[in-house]
Amino acid sequence: MTTTTADRVDSVSAAAYRIRHHALTMGEVQGQGYVGQALGAADMLAAVYADQLRFQAGDPHWEQRDRFLLSTGHYAIGHYAALAEAGIVPVEELETYGSDDSRLPMSGMSTYTPGMEISGGSLGHGLTIAVGMALGLRHQGSAARVYNFLSDGELDEGSTWEAAMGAHHHQLGNLTAMVDINALQADGKTDSVLRTEPVTEKWESFGWYTQRVDGNNMAELLHAFDNAAAQAAAVGRPSVILCDTKVGRGVPLLEEREKAHFMRIEEHEWQLCREQLTAGYEGKASR
Repeated sequence: MTTTTADRVDSVSAAAYRIRHHALTMGEVQGQGYVGQALGAADMLAAVYADQLRFQAGDPHWEQRDRFLLSTGHYAIGHYAALAEAGIVPVEELETYGSDDSRLPMSGMSTYTPGMEISGGSLGHGLTIAVGMALGLRHQGSAARVYNFLSDGELDEGSTWEAAMGAHHHQLGNLTAMVDINALQADGKTDSVLRTEPVTEKWESFGWYTQRVDGNNMAELLHAFDNAAAQAAAVGRPSVILCDTKVGRGVPLLEEREKAHFMRIEEHEWQLCREQLTAGYEGKASR
């Protein structure tokens, strides 16, 4: 049976809603954290895990899997939510988030979590690892692709641009980067810390197939990923999808919060967050 575009958008949007819900569940365990980033990036994560990525939920080390690299280790809460939605991590395990002996630490660790390909800590390393991995897979004759998730703050790092240059030099057509452009980092608004615009022209000048979309618009996201997949080849241009997102997306209470990089959410607010999330999702789904 052929899946229509509308059906596909609705299906992946439903996955994004569940990812957001999982993120709130985990956030409540600690009462704080990088919840805003998880909500903002949920559509990006859903597009990858529910629509693009080749994997086997019961075998996270399946040799033919596509690799998803979370360069931004502090986004782990969102990644765990996506892994749960994909069936790689049990949903009930999310309630152990950040606890002693949990497989779900607050920053991503590949040695702890099934499906976590790299450990994320100091930013700016993910794309470098992705370049090496994509090159290695090509030498092995593998058809697997590498997806690397970056933040706009990582574009401050020189190592990111060295890796971008290396990917073009080696013509890594099996590599797709996605950048969460939420305009916020630990030290303030991104353009006040270090102005990186015009980022589209920068990536294009480095030889990448570049698209910029509304990262909270599922139809635009899926179209961009389809375009990137059509470009994919053992030898070819690497692809980057620049995604403009909003921190706290889907929960108005958190969308308007000023100190949004690392959020403290009061005990009485969590249920309100879930209610707002569900009301917003059901309102869109009914239209």
